[in-house]
Amino acid sequence: MSSVNKNSEQTRKAFALTTPLYYVNDVPHIGSAYTTLAADAIARFQRLQGYEVLLITGTDEHGQKIQRAAESRGQSPQAHCDAIVARFVELWDCLNIQYDRFSRTTSDRHHAIVKEFFQRVWDQGDIYLGRQQGWYCVSCEEFKEERDLLSNQRCPLHPNQQVEWRDEQNYFFRLSKYQAQLEQLYADQPDFIQPASRRNEVLSFVQQGLQDFSISRVNLDWGFPVPTDPSHTLYVWFDALLGYVTALLDPEAEPTLANAIAHWWPINLHLIGKDILRFHAVYWPAMQLSAGLPVSRQVFGHGFLTKDGQKMGKSLGNTLDPFQLVAAYGADALRYYFLKEIEFGRDGDFSEVRFINIINADLANDLGNLLNRVLKLASRYCDQKVPTIAVGDLPADHPLVAIAAPLGQAVQQAYRQLAFSDACTACLRLVQAGNKFIDEQAPWQLYKQGQTAEADAVLYVLLEAVRLAAYLLSPVIPTTSTKIYQQLGFAVDFNDRARIATIAPFAQHAQWGILAAGQALAEPDPVFRRLEWQDVAPAPIG
Repeated sequence: MSSVNKNSEQTRKAFALTTPLYYVNDVPHIGSAYTTLAADAIARFQRLQGYEVLLITGTDEHGQKIQRAAESRGQSPQAHCDAIVARFVELWDCLNIQYDRFSRTTSDRHHAIVKEFFQRVWDQGDIYLGRQQGWYCVSCEEFKEERDLLSNQRCPLHPNQQVEWRDEQNYFFRLSKYQAQLEQLYADQPDFIQPASRRNEVLSFVQQGLQDFSISRVNLDWGFPVPTDPSHTLYVWFDALLGYVTALLDPEAEPTLANAIAHWWPINLHLIGKDILRFHAVYWPAMQLSAGLPVSRQVFGHGFLTKDGQKMGKSLGNTLDPFQLVAAYGADALRYYFLKEIEFGRDGDFSEVRFINIINADLANDLGNLLNRVLKLASRYCDQKVPTIAVGDLPADHPLVAIAAPLGQAVQQAYRQLAFSDACTACLRLVQAGNKFIDEQAPWQLYKQGQTAEADAVLYVLLEAVRLAAYLLSPVIPTTSTKIYQQLGFAVDFNDRARIATIAPFAQHAQWGILAAGQALAEPDPVFRRLEWQDVAPAPIG
């Protein structure tokens, strides 16, 4: 994986990123949250470094799939969307996701942006009326090549559903016109599509020759009418992708493209699941080129979450209820497991037994227990204060200093590369070394033997090791990191996004040795209690 928006960071202190706009045919499942957890961790990391951050999430609310879902519930499509959107908002709050804008594609402001964008593309001569024939997956809202289908005309992404044959007039976007420009984009910006496996998929697809794609549907009421022909409804993807642009508008701004792209465009990073890679890495940049906009800087397509070896999905009925998972185990536990145990970009399987074992080992035993032990020693032998030592006198080959001194830079690079697992593992390595060090040095024995200076040095490096690990893990486990920091005597709340870069700047706090001698420490209190297995029900379907 390569760095996110490396060039723009040298000239701007603003960073905009997006999750997908989630389809609201049904309530969110834990797979829906995965991308958003990652996006939130990136946003928190960027804020620590002093960047002005705009994290966009939201919902895609048009299309036949939603219309049918609403009908099955005896609701209007808008009432259905409003109810499902409320559940997404509730889940993001439960998971402590600090988004800045929530984009809804049914909003009037979005409609204005879609009409203006359509007109730009129309004026370029890039939209025409044609005929579409083929197999159509309602769940994907996409026509499928017959060679890609499973037996009995089933979609590979929705294997329990048959595709439908369609033969209709549609408006098309001239994607083929932008083949050479897209190939040049991929060549000039090798980091545009990440990780490398996703980039290779896109290059292979484009090299086969791009075909124009349909941007309208007939016999569909739920969506925006085509501005030049109201008998057609805009295809969900042409409408939905523009939700990212609408979200850039300041609340009081008139909904125009000029206002939307005035500050935050181009978007630095689109985080998506690999199943919608083609839309974001091929269709979307071509649409931006047609409209005369600078192209978004990077698209990262992560892998699927699986359960029992199958992709989690509402249509398969094998999801877990994320609300129950949070209620049972807490937000930080879920955030840590999904970002540490699954290499971002690859598929990853959720096992509740493994989840509990990892959280108990890493957060309760290694991190929490180390802090608790050292604070108790400091309370007993150091008047509940940070001991006074000459930090600069610690040798470079000290077993903890050797790990900790380069850690901030290494973890910073990992976050920039979206290598959350590497960042967490590097921090945990320091914590585990701290647990080994306290057992080997036995500072309680040193105090009893009158070796106060030696014991003070042991306690200081242990306190500082826990502090540094907690700081660098704060984008992943912000509430736990806050508890640790406050027990170490810092008036820091990692959930205070407006002030975090001021009260705990990365340039200072990511360094080794900032604990001040004599700093008052809080009473030790477990920051993470061991988890016990709970029977979490599947997510409700329908």
